[in-house]
Amino acid sequence: MNEEKEYPGDKNYQRFLAYLRSTKNMSEHTISSYGIDICQFAQLCLKKNPAEEEIDWDSVTLYDARSFIVDLQEAQLSKSSMQRKLSGMRSFFRYLVRDCRVKNNPFSGLTGPKKQKVLPKYMTVSEVGRLLDAPAAFWRDALASGYARDEASADFQMKRDAAMLEIIYSGGLRISECVGLNIGDVDLLSGVMKIRGKGKKERLGAIGNPAARALRSFLLLRRTMFADNRPESPVFLNQQGTRFTARSFQRNFKQYLITANLPPDMTPHKLRHSFATHLLDAGADLRSVQELLGHANLSTTQLYTHISSERMRAVYQQAHPRA
Repeated sequence: MNEEKEYPGDKNYQRFLAYLRSTKNMSEHTISSYGIDICQFAQLCLKKNPAEEEIDWDSVTLYDARSFIVDLQEAQLSKSSMQRKLSGMRSFFRYLVRDCRVKNNPFSGLTGPKKQKVLPKYMTVSEVGRLLDAPAAFWRDALASGYARDEASADFQMKRDAAMLEIIYSGGLRISECVGLNIGDVDLLSGVMKIRGKGKKERLGAIGNPAARALRSFLLLRRTMFADNRPESPVFLNQQGTRFTARSFQRNFKQYLITANLPPDMTPHKLRHSFATHLLDAGADLRSVQELLGHANLSTTQLYTHISSERMRAVYQQAHPRA
């Protein structure tokens, strides 16, 4: 009875989301996406809402699953979005079959349109260098123009953002992993950091010499401004002393792209792509790059080998006399 009050709607739907959270350790964003996809299927094909009412999932047929694909195509969804939704429904019914709540998985073996392979965008080594130099130039100009309220504010933001850019590129971090770093995660003496990635998985990342210098400079300033240096305290703070957010960093990042004269569609994640591409270009083995990126599957990392091979062919075509 308590469960009825706590979890309104379809119990199998609610149990599945709880399973993703407690057993699969998925992020709230991913869990929300799964929930939206299941609700969309139920409303389109069954005319019901699992967030509000019980559903007989065992009555779902292959015809219903195929109808869902047609509905998605008519909505002109991208191929990648369609594949994600079908994968989510396949996982949901696999969970129900495993727990003997339904007899068959109507999405098993059902494939949508083939996802077009898009190679990740990345920056050249020279472009990365310009981006890493951008915070100093931007905040110097911001102070001169009056955009920054005072020298202390400009210096704090410059050193923080410079350290963040260096850390992301040095360790191949996602932006969420960078802002999620705590004081106890960073060992400047050994040049390593503990990174909490997707699904709460932990891995070790390298802190190169330039990144270590930038981070050391910021931490020294941080200690003079904020007394909270406990191991569980955030490394990167805003000027109010709370954890700096990914959204705020992305706003500043756009300014640094302008300062460095780089394409405006570049994102902090492109630094992670650049990290992987530059390692492979320099001869790093695929397995090591996989571990550094925290990829669960080697096939995800192999995408970067296509970038390197494309680059190699371009150089060959341009330089070889009999290409």
